[in-house]
Amino acid sequence: MKVLELFAGVGGFRVGLENADADLYQTKWANQFEPSRKSQDAFEVYDYQFSDSENINKDIALITDEEFQKMDADIIVGGFPCQDYSVARSKKYEMGIEGKKGVLFWEIIRAVRNINPKYLILENVDRLLKAPSKQRGRDFAIMLAAFNQLNYSVEWRVINAADYGRRQRRRRVYFFVYRNDVPFAKRIDSKFEGVDELLINENMYDEYLFQDGLFARQFPINQVPYKGRQAYYELSDDIVEVSDNFTGTVWNTGIMRHGRYFTIDTEATGAETPIPMRDTLQPENEVDEKYYITDEDKLKKFAYLRGPKKIERKTAEGHTYMYSEGGMSPYEDLNLPSRTMLTSEGSVNRSTHFIKINDQYRLITPIEAERLQDFPDDWTKLKLTNGNVTEVSDRMRMFFMGNALVTSVVERIGIELKKIKD
Repeated sequence: MKVLELFAGVGGFRVGLENADADLYQTKWANQFEPSRKSQDAFEVYDYQFSDSENINKDIALITDEEFQKMDADIIVGGFPCQDYSVARSKKYEMGIEGKKGVLFWEIIRAVRNINPKYLILENVDRLLKAPSKQRGRDFAIMLAAFNQLNYSVEWRVINAADYGRRQRRRRVYFFVYRNDVPFAKRIDSKFEGVDELLINENMYDEYLFQDGLFARQFPINQVPYKGRQAYYELSDDIVEVSDNFTGTVWNTGIMRHGRYFTIDTEATGAETPIPMRDTLQPENEVDEKYYITDEDKLKKFAYLRGPKKIERKTAEGHTYMYSEGGMSPYEDLNLPSRTMLTSEGSVNRSTHFIKINDQYRLITPIEAERLQDFPDDWTKLKLTNGNVTEVSDRMRMFFMGNALVTSVVERIGIELKKIKD
């Protein structure tokens, strides 16, 4: 199966899929471009690791329709940025819609329109399901409506990697998108031929989300909705109408087929034990001195940042208010899986992993950061710049991992797709 990796970063989707089956999943094309940076470090790491694919380092908007049409990909994968996905009418665009800020999602839709892949696997932050705050769920509903217009179904699940035996408490929403004429979709439809429409609404989706869906098979959940939370919604065929008037609810698990979606709030079964932080760390004799913190001012700064506080702040309009922040553990609990890693990892920051071992304090190393995302050790150490192999700075390596996904989650998705694709 030929794969196109968009917003490729340092290759998380490719690592996961190749771990699932390197012979089956063959990434032929990859696009990575960071518009806000002169140096293209992530692309150069990808280019160093994967020289056998067509690696494209330019703004996705500059990839022409004709270029996409030459990519006969079976699967498109990518972790696209989270933005504002509201839409407005426009005579300029074929679909009659224009993203105001979330233009990168519409580039995915453009790629789908030109390539017509069988499947997509996408990833985003879980707050997408509740965005924007003034019209919760609208952005995600727009995405569902866009895929529905192109004759695709969408299954989604918010997955906390630690719930499924991994090292990090990282919650992300994953989409499994499939064309409505693939064998898997036809098998689902055939189970309900001749069934009363009302029963389809009430029973089909429960059975799919708890038993038949890709995520249900690889990421087991308790077999009843959490606190009974569930919702059913029928999407308008007009995406602008969805953008302007959406009033539905979107929970952490769901399926959209033929313009209708059913969504439930679910909990993992708790059957898989996560890997504690201490099992991620390198032996102390392998850790460079530069990761240890002995400076008293830095130690005091970490104590302040991680402690409770009340700070007087002003709004842009001059209104004064008190900002409160609760305290957290003064350093990481090594018996638990890691907290979520952010792009600020390694800096003097409240979110930075701060470790105490043998009465010494230190930060995590780039190798430990890579392990938290299930990348091989030193995956991001080297890059290929203008034909020359050079080293990547620690700061950039941490940034890459803060942006990355847990590759073993993608691996499990790949394993299940292998089973259901035929």
